[in-house]
Amino acid sequence: MNEERLLRRYQALMGAVPQSVWVMSPGGEVTLLAGGGIAEKLWHPDAGTSWMDAVHPKDRDWFQRAWRGATRQRSPLDTIVRVRLDGVLDRFRHIKIVAAPVVEGDGEVEWVGTATDAEEHWRSRMREKLLARMAAVPAAHDLSEAFLTTAAAVVPELADAVAVFRVRDGVQAVGGPSGASAGALPERVGLAPGLPALPPLDADFLLGPVARRAIESQEARLLVFPPGGPTGEGLSDVSVRWLREAGATGVALLPVVVDGRTVALATIATCRGNPPPDEADLSLLRDVFQQMSGPLRRTMELQSIRGTALALQQSFLAPPPSVKGLAIAALYHPADSAAEVGGDWYDAVRLSADSLALSIGDIAGHDLDAATAMGRVNSILRGLAYDSGPAASPARTLSRLDRIVQALDSPSMVTVVHAILHRGEHGGWRIALSNAGHPPPLLIPADAPSRFLHGPTAPDPPLCVADRLSRTTLHAALRKGDILVCYTDGLVETPDTDITDNLRRLRERSDALVRRGLALPSLIRGLLPSPHHRRDDIAVIALQAEPDG
Repeated sequence: MNEERLLRRYQALMGAVPQSVWVMSPGGEVTLLAGGGIAEKLWHPDAGTSWMDAVHPKDRDWFQRAWRGATRQRSPLDTIVRVRLDGVLDRFRHIKIVAAPVVEGDGEVEWVGTATDAEEHWRSRMREKLLARMAAVPAAHDLSEAFLTTAAAVVPELADAVAVFRVRDGVQAVGGPSGASAGALPERVGLAPGLPALPPLDADFLLGPVARRAIESQEARLLVFPPGGPTGEGLSDVSVRWLREAGATGVALLPVVVDGRTVALATIATCRGNPPPDEADLSLLRDVFQQMSGPLRRTMELQSIRGTALALQQSFLAPPPSVKGLAIAALYHPADSAAEVGGDWYDAVRLSADSLALSIGDIAGHDLDAATAMGRVNSILRGLAYDSGPAASPARTLSRLDRIVQALDSPSMVTVVHAILHRGEHGGWRIALSNAGHPPPLLIPADAPSRFLHGPTAPDPPLCVADRLSRTTLHAALRKGDILVCYTDGLVETPDTDITDNLRRLRERSDALVRRGLALPSLIRGLLPSPHHRRDDIAVIALQAEPDG
């Protein structure tokens, strides 16, 4: 009687607490002893399937390893795992499992454990972890980098595939114009292992009517597919084919809104039989992707600043003039880092029928201020060259420029090469140039190895470093067929390399290109370093003396 009374008291106590108590025999038979609220919702021993089959497919492998380790070592187990609710095929909850071994007198082990609903605890912890991960994301160099970081935060923990589409123009707050949402630009994606490769992304991938409605309404949409995959309603044909091949069970569509404007649409899919996202998953995903708004805002501001700087910079890079007896080619290549814009420039202006002023320079800094200062310095130098005329000394012109720029309190430092070219009496051109701290121009004779144009000592200091410096003028000849190449330091300066070695490689590269007989525009393009070695803006202007027409 006492044992029965104790058992009734124990069962009453277990029924009053929010957990289930179970026992597993040495033969693997599970018996439910008593349970609270969660007990009626969990898998039951008489369900006709293994208790391990009730574990979420994504958790099954690691949970099996943890359980085998505990049984082998006869040690307690304490973990949180997703378990299917009884009778609901795709409904799972996070359950805290605590199990302890009980060794019988004959050495056999049975297990006694508890199962407690941990759904809210898990979601709270996951939300904190993901939001902390997103909060640490700085403004990216480009939007693709920001989207990739976010995709990596949710694959494979919350989803199997993520594709993000940048809305081309976006829409205003709900109720505003919506026509701009008709197209989107594909971005980076994240895929869990084992999924088929995505088809080539284009603006139609997964952007059927339902996606466009999500963009326009700025409200998340949840699509749950029947067995066999989507039927196609509201989705594009190419997305339906991939989703069926991937065994997709559902898709969440999440507009990413920044300052009332939809800037992106995130598409999150569950595949390979994994349960589709539910409303709780959608809420968590919405929080994570909306956390992108801060980094995206900063990234978009950086891109806007850079776009303005590039437009300003390139507005001063006018095409070189046409001069009889000279082939002229120029190029400007911005830094591959999307966060930076330099102050590089080149310029060429005819002073007379037989003379030309040439300049190339670089302003210290990589921002809108540098681009603005570049335009100011370039304009001043062009005006000084034209006002001084063909007979002016390049050294004296740079000295005048130095005084003016310092008086205007402009940039902290400017490097520049300024040259005057005069047509020779018997063909070819005479060169007079002054170098203010800039990389030396490269002269490529038609019948000899290339060489740099510099004096017996180091070049004169840059502008804006001292008052009233004495500057020098160098002289050289550009004979028929010879090439003069002026460039900025981005062509020869890269991190962790020696400038002397880089200058030598530039000479060797130019000689090899000349031997191939390339036209001047192709030759200067061939001098550019490979994309992964470019860390700075590059400006190049080149002249080649031609026979008289």
